[in-house]
Amino acid sequence: MQQRAVGRTGLRVSRLGLGTMTWGRDTDEHEARDQLRAFHDAGGTLVDTAASYGDGASEALLGTFIGDVVRRDEVVIATKAGVGRRGNDRVADTSRGTLLANLDESLRRIGVDHVDLWQVHVWTDEAPLEETLAALDHAVTTGRAAYVGVSNYTGWQTAQAATWQQAVPGRTPLASTQVEYSLLKRSVEHEVLPAAQALGLGVLPWSPLGRGVLTGKYRNGTPQDSRGASDHFAGFVNAYLDERGRGIVEAVCRAAEGLGWTPLQVALVWVRDRAGVTAPIVGARTAAQLQSALSVEDLTLPPEIVAALDDVSADQG
Repeated sequence: MQQRAVGRTGLRVSRLGLGTMTWGRDTDEHEARDQLRAFHDAGGTLVDTAASYGDGASEALLGTFIGDVVRRDEVVIATKAGVGRRGNDRVADTSRGTLLANLDESLRRIGVDHVDLWQVHVWTDEAPLEETLAALDHAVTTGRAAYVGVSNYTGWQTAQAATWQQAVPGRTPLASTQVEYSLLKRSVEHEVLPAAQALGLGVLPWSPLGRGVLTGKYRNGTPQDSRGASDHFAGFVNAYLDERGRGIVEAVCRAAEGLGWTPLQVALVWVRDRAGVTAPIVGARTAAQLQSALSVEDLTLPPEIVAALDDVSADQG
């Protein structure tokens, strides 16, 4: 698999990343092991997790595979901090103390002395931005993280954070931003992507398959074994099962039929090859689903197909 630089840094990763959000909950240990093995065998290196995924179960599973399925130096471990639980409620806390505590817990669960990319999972107004960013600097200077980034920031938030890190002496420049980006979610093209390109951040799209909708599997209803049928993800998926979403999915399916590809391949190649994108993060429930995503390495969309998909999916916001 081809490797790409993450923004204007020396960090290089595979141009597809392996997402592990469902590990330890909807994806059991055996499936997760098979996914990591298949990803590694295909030349994949970037593995993305978060302290909040499965309340730590995703990181813990990944930790059991390091040294067993893959060597530590064969993977680029990316994790995120700042989202957790208080009782039964999901809460966001990007204070310096909470972020660094999250990082130490992540290192313990994964069983490593540092992560390759540590990201603030969300923006919050409760903690001053300079305090949040100071936690990133401290993680790097203490050797607990090699590179740092942000996730789910708007355009102005991305620009403010990246500019602060570049302007203040001694700060660690941001390497990346992770945002939702697909044919069904193109609003990041207005401000986030231009900010990232101007300031040298690599873009890591999450949910590049439109929460699974762009695979075409919801065209005739919700399959029983899909995320849309899951208590955890039904609302997450249903957001794209509207008239606009159906029109985009049909266009993807028509393109796939004409090319002899699958809809998944069309949708994934489209986002992988967008300007500024480093590596889409692909999350799969099973190893078989992941294999479908790994099949895109040698595929390139014809320019006329790209133009047609751009037109039908143009964001109106």
